[in-house]
Amino acid sequence: MYRWLCAALLSLATLPALADSYLTRLLNKPVPGGVAVLDLGGSTAAPQAYFAGKAVLVIKEQATWRAVVGLPLSLKPGPQALQVRQAGGERSVAFSVGSKRYPEQRITLQNKRQVNPNPQDLTRIAAELAEQTRAYQSFSGTIPSNLLLDKPVNGRLSSRFGVRRFFNGEERNPHAGLDFAVPAGTPIKTPAAGKVILVGDYFFNGNTVFVDHGQGFISMFCHMSAIDVRLGQALTRGAVVGRVGATGRATGPHMHWNVSLNDARVDPAIFIGAFQP
Repeated sequence: MYRWLCAALLSLATLPALADSYLTRLLNKPVPGGVAVLDLGGSTAAPQAYFAGKAVLVIKEQATWRAVVGLPLSLKPGPQALQVRQAGGERSVAFSVGSKRYPEQRITLQNKRQVNPNPQDLTRIAAELAEQTRAYQSFSGTIPSNLLLDKPVNGRLSSRFGVRRFFNGEERNPHAGLDFAVPAGTPIKTPAAGKVILVGDYFFNGNTVFVDHGQGFISMFCHMSAIDVRLGQALTRGAVVGRVGATGRATGPHMHWNVSLNDARVDPAIFIGAFQP
């Protein structure tokens, strides 16, 4: 009886340490479009982790390795599994994805081609999508400088992540980022150190910059009036990447920011302490 009681007390004593993980408190929002933070144990060498066949960010927090997993908006709620490889073989780490309801947004555009592009537009869009998809799928070995991100601009959130969007009454892809209502020309700053991996002027996104923060953790900024960086440039945290504008499919000046983990677009609000369940 005494041994059982001691074992039970020891088990309870470990719970606060597990629950007190800084990364878990900050980032663990396991819903479609959210993030799951999973305990991978305390091995000496870093394990490799994969979700849906794609490499996942793994970082050491004190003595414990943790996987920071991006969950796509298309993911169905329910049981999921992370595949982990390390010395000694492979294993699965089970976790559960909850549900989240996202609101709707209805937008009227004067340029009808931005709702129903013509055949030439569609050819251009397909090529641009392939280029941007390759950027989102980038995975470098760099450890991100920080996972608690800075806001790229200071301003009011005008459109949240995941909103179901209807352009001129026709449903299109959900909103994949955050929009900030700020004046044209406002400097946009990178929320963490990184490397510029793509720069372009796209049909829907307008002037666009992708910044790789490391291990598939990527920021994308678009609709900019000006781009202030070049392809391959290394950026320190807070460096200016461009200026707010209304290029591409936009009804007015604003700052649009995407965050991607393991090629899944996730809610940037999670990383700035503004997530709404």
